[in-house]
Amino acid sequence: MNMTERRCFQRIAFDAATELSQGDNTWQVQLLDISLKGLLIQLPANWSGIEKHPFQACLTLSADVQIRMDVQLVRSHNQQLGFSCLNIDVESISHLRRLVEINLGDERLIQRELAALSGA
Repeated sequence: MNMTERRCFQRIAFDAATELSQGDNTWQVQLLDISLKGLLIQLPANWSGIEKHPFQACLTLSADVQIRMDVQLVRSHNQQLGFSCLNIDVESISHLRRLVEINLGDERLIQRELAALSGA
């Protein structure tokens, strides 16, 4: 089975102002894609994050809409960092779900991903 067959969550190529923080450190990062399960960013030039400690990600979609999640670094490859979502609040998951729905354009796909996310 290849990586594409194992992936349960569709990645959405998306560009939004994204900030990643860990303790006192904050990085403005380039978002490459996002899914219901996490996000992929370009490695920032001044990276000093500690792999085993959680991070907070904040994506600004508009002046009054943000997606905030606690994430864990799970992959570092080719100047990219992949993070898995550890925790996300109800308002943020609602915004993220809507973003994924708009970009997937298929209600069955979003329902399948939500079922996979909840472990159903």
